[in-house]
Amino acid sequence: MEEKPVEFKNLCSREYFGHKRKVHSVAWNCIGTKLASGSIDHTARVWNIDPHSHGKVKDIELKGHTDCVDQLCWDPKQPDIVATCSGDKTVRLWDTRSGKCAQSVELSGENINIAYKHDGTNIAVGNRDDELTILDVRKLKTVYKNKFSYEINEIAWSKSGDLFFITTGNGTIEVFDYPSLKLHHNLFAHTAGCYCISIDPSGRYFAVGSADSLVSLWDVKEMLCIRTFTKMEWPVRTLGFNHTGEFIASASEDPFVDIANVETGRSIYQIQTKAPMNSVEWNPKYNLLAYAGDDKNKYQNDEGRSEVCYYLLVFELAKDKLNFKSGGDSEDPTDTNPMKYLDFGASWHPVVLIWIRTINGYDSLRS
Repeated sequence: MEEKPVEFKNLCSREYFGHKRKVHSVAWNCIGTKLASGSIDHTARVWNIDPHSHGKVKDIELKGHTDCVDQLCWDPKQPDIVATCSGDKTVRLWDTRSGKCAQSVELSGENINIAYKHDGTNIAVGNRDDELTILDVRKLKTVYKNKFSYEINEIAWSKSGDLFFITTGNGTIEVFDYPSLKLHHNLFAHTAGCYCISIDPSGRYFAVGSADSLVSLWDVKEMLCIRTFTKMEWPVRTLGFNHTGEFIASASEDPFVDIANVETGRSIYQIQTKAPMNSVEWNPKYNLLAYAGDDKNKYQNDEGRSEVCYYLLVFELAKDKLNFKSGGDSEDPTDTNPMKYLDFGASWHPVVLIWIRTINGYDSLRS
């Protein structure tokens, strides 16, 4: 049966101003209503995203870190709690309703990777010194710590919580039983370092991105690689499954985000970008993809003035033609704000593009 093509060409956009420097990480809360971003400007930011709203998006700045916010993740059970890890050695839990830090703990090194267990009971943190710390969320106390003699990168729990994954600079994926943390499998996955990992929403698969430019797809039960995705030419920095597990997005220094069909391995669309991407994440309820990247011009890092300096983007897959309230099936390519014409019917899926700019430090909405 021939795969039905997905149409991506019809995009409409909104533009927001936010971080003063580049964004390292993006993450959606568990119900898909809030999007958090972490930046090297020492802050995190939370955006209240409603794909069916035309009004100004509310956002709140989370201030308190004294170094870059390299990664963040949401509590999988509480939609208002987000965890951040920073180069200032701290891990912080924030209540995004008030914008206040609810809990904080200082660890031993510059933190760069963070992951929640799917039941919300534990947080795992990796630092630049290849040390792994697992925290009990209730008291934010360390329950496990181990210093590795080799590079470790992104970390994750299986959906069931009984397996813990570590990607390594040796090209391997280490799979541990949890909570015993006994080594269950050591998978020789890639010819270069493994950088990133994502767990399929169904718990059936996990995917790994590597410095060899490949993405590998693995069966959790069999611990076998069943497919590779080969569209990248540069090391894969980030990847993620959509909420149905049908699509996987991946990004690198290549000038695009690749979206592929998980079951066929076919690349079905490439979102063109103007800079290397650092983070991609799908909304847990809708086909909304958030992705964040570097400055498009490395020589403008400190000017605070460029047309698109540091940005965060979100868009939704369009499977049918856009309907316009004022024109039926016709599309007006000259309209600079097509969102106001969209008919949010059940027969199609809107497309939303959001990005953060920095122009003279001005923080506002531009329609």
